[in-house]
Amino acid sequence: MADYRIVFRCQQCGYVSPKWLGRCPECQSWHSLVEETVLKGSGRKGKAPALSSEPVSIDDIAADAAPRIRTGLKEWDRVLGGGLTKGSLVLLAGDPGIGKSTLLLQALSRMSGGMQVLYVSGEESLQQLKSRALRLGISSPDLHIFSETSLEAVMDVIDRSQPRVIAVDSIQTMHTRFVDVAPGSISQVRECASRLMRAAKETGAGVFIVGHVTKEGAIAGPRALEHLVDTVLYLEGDRTHTFRLLRAVKNRFGSTNEVGVFEMKETGLEEVANPSQFLLAERPTGVSGSVVTCSVEGTRPLLVEVQALASSTGWTQPRRTSMGVDSNRLSLLLAVLEKKAGFNFAQQDVFVNIAGGVRLFEPAADLAMTTALVSTYLDRPVPLDIVVWGEVGLAGEVRGVGHSATRAAEAFKLGFKRCILPHSNVDQIPREPGVECMGVRSLHDMVEILFRE
Repeated sequence: MADYRIVFRCQQCGYVSPKWLGRCPECQSWHSLVEETVLKGSGRKGKAPALSSEPVSIDDIAADAAPRIRTGLKEWDRVLGGGLTKGSLVLLAGDPGIGKSTLLLQALSRMSGGMQVLYVSGEESLQQLKSRALRLGISSPDLHIFSETSLEAVMDVIDRSQPRVIAVDSIQTMHTRFVDVAPGSISQVRECASRLMRAAKETGAGVFIVGHVTKEGAIAGPRALEHLVDTVLYLEGDRTHTFRLLRAVKNRFGSTNEVGVFEMKETGLEEVANPSQFLLAERPTGVSGSVVTCSVEGTRPLLVEVQALASSTGWTQPRRTSMGVDSNRLSLLLAVLEKKAGFNFAQQDVFVNIAGGVRLFEPAADLAMTTALVSTYLDRPVPLDIVVWGEVGLAGEVRGVGHSATRAAEAFKLGFKRCILPHSNVDQIPREPGVECMGVRSLHDMVEILFRE
């Protein structure tokens, strides 16, 4: 009797079928089922050792007072919640060429001061990694490089050397002999990540794994990979810009949606001490359609420029293009401006862009977007000393948002003298001489303040 069987597994959701199907019945994706050879009983023999044989009262568990492992990269440590936690598994994802390996190698070199760090690369040879290290100016006797794709060989090195920090670049290149399928498949990724997670919990070492992303921007492999790890980090940004954002979308040991800011240079990724000033350095003056808003990413306030352009169209259906903001949100705000404020964009092509390659997710940018749209529609510039934030509802009302005091403090620090914000948030701003906070209840109030003079 054969000791293996043929199955067809969906590379998007992991659904298993005994025969090939053109469309996955689970996630409805087309042509995603790939043939795999599965060993019968592989990986099922034996029992994994348990960390504790009996349940323990939570009051009897000794608290771990050991400090986190800090890198010296303040932006990196900020995103991780103060540094790398012992025994944690961190997933670092991002587009190809965005700088994942570069940033990880820089962080590992700083961690290696006084303790052993292992960097496993399945994508680059030792000579290629050495060339990268020379370009980045990295030299550390405690940073060990291992070019290997076999998980068994990696686990053997970990057992012998007992490193404090481990990095695997990337998880899609690793394979284990217990799963008889190609590297990068769902089964291989899930099994390799599970064994690395167990190694992290048993040895107390901090483990980084680099993950590829699909063309839709999601992490490649099974969705269970994101649930398995302790922290998920995304390195994002426009590759045509030098600006990079390291964003935490999941963190069991710190704040989610925390953001670190880096600038790509010839010597690697460097921290940006004042990202707001960096993003506004090339803001044009005296131009309509340009407004500054303050977005809060995690605990960090970030001043960014919202740009809008409206021009007459000869097409029956005008274009609605957005970069850095949700296109559905843009359509919603245009409908509110037409219905509640009387601005006709039906014969206008509309383009909205967040300068610097930043992406805004919070609704606090609504009021700035509508202000920029009205500014370009009327061709009247907004004063340079004004910062705008607030959420806009379907009735044209301006709703309050959180962290208004933090937003105002960041704006005043960079020299802005006036803020337009929701009326319900005005009382949260400390009174300071030389600055003015103007609360608005609706879009009509915003238009009266800025464009009826």
